[in-house]
Amino acid sequence: MSDAPRRQVAAQMAEAARSWLGMLTAEQRTIAIGHPPSDAATDAERRRWFYTPTDHGGLTAHQQRPAQQRAAMRLVATGLSRPGFVTVAITMGLENILDHAEGFVTRFDRERGRDPGLYYLRVFGDPGGDGTWGWRFGGHHVSLNNLIVDGELVATTPCFLGADPAASELLGGAVHRPLARVEDLARELVRSLAPAPAGRAILSAKAPSDLVTANRTTVAPGDRVIPLSGIWRDERFPDPVEQAKLQAASDAIDAAAGYGEADHRALEYTARPKGIAGAELDDDQRELLRALLGTYFGRVPSAVAPSYDAAALDGVHFAWAGPTEPGAPHYYRVQGPSLLIEWDNTQRSANHAHSVWRDPSRDFGLDVLRAHRARHHGS
Repeated sequence: MSDAPRRQVAAQMAEAARSWLGMLTAEQRTIAIGHPPSDAATDAERRRWFYTPTDHGGLTAHQQRPAQQRAAMRLVATGLSRPGFVTVAITMGLENILDHAEGFVTRFDRERGRDPGLYYLRVFGDPGGDGTWGWRFGGHHVSLNNLIVDGELVATTPCFLGADPAASELLGGAVHRPLARVEDLARELVRSLAPAPAGRAILSAKAPSDLVTANRTTVAPGDRVIPLSGIWRDERFPDPVEQAKLQAASDAIDAAAGYGEADHRALEYTARPKGIAGAELDDDQRELLRALLGTYFGRVPSAVAPSYDAAALDGVHFAWAGPTEPGAPHYYRVQGPSLLIEWDNTQRSANHAHSVWRDPSRDFGLDVLRAHRARHHGS
């Protein structure tokens, strides 16, 4: 891919970031601006990401006036395609539906546990020019991470989207499923496999309780599911009652999954992909795999979305865990060179979905940052 599209998107991001920051007060800017990106320890905060309703770091919508919120969402939109932006906006709005489903109760040591105003935006460094900068946007079930180096957008992962509820009622008997194709294409693919390849693709009869690699900064062989209580900014809530509620919910999720050592071993992350390779699929199945990839790559502007030719698709592996019938708890993984995708829909009786697109070797642009330092600083 030419550098030009990535430079164009980066320029749009820089202009939107400068516009947003220019509208903030000095106090707001102390929260909204983080340390410039690097490959050193000072960059640790930029590389922390979450998908739980915890503090993601940055300025929330609640802390901004409406005009500032509009400018913030304009920056967010520069990193997304139109369908990607719509999905993010819907995901934020689902907090109201979840609040209703749970009875509008206070949760998580917050004034409002399910809160569409608690989405956090932070810019790292000084946007624009030939410098190194980035931005992060996140809240419950959204995490967007972008890095710009020398005027070029070089990293857009990890990129996480979830939905809770994954399916909800609409008037006239319709059903609202914002991540429907992300789920259904994978199920169609696994159900299309003949018994022998299906036996290699389905790693376990039971699905794990969550994404196997969770919200780790770096992905490494041997990674296994982290309990829900471990995917929060702080280790414990100050309020022991809230901490006990979180631990109980975490324990219940793990108990429902019923995973033992053999199950964890079957699903743990390995550098060598598990499942069935694209090269083993027929033409129709390869099109399903390509369409599935599109539900992840299509989240970012088309000018910077990855593309996989036939040879690259050969090396992409697809794996599944859990039953294959609709409505059952399930998980899938798509893995190949510079690619890791995970999906799970297991919690709340398989009505709570998580999906993430990662690049284990290039998440957060660390490979580019190391090369940039060597080029400019000789070390």
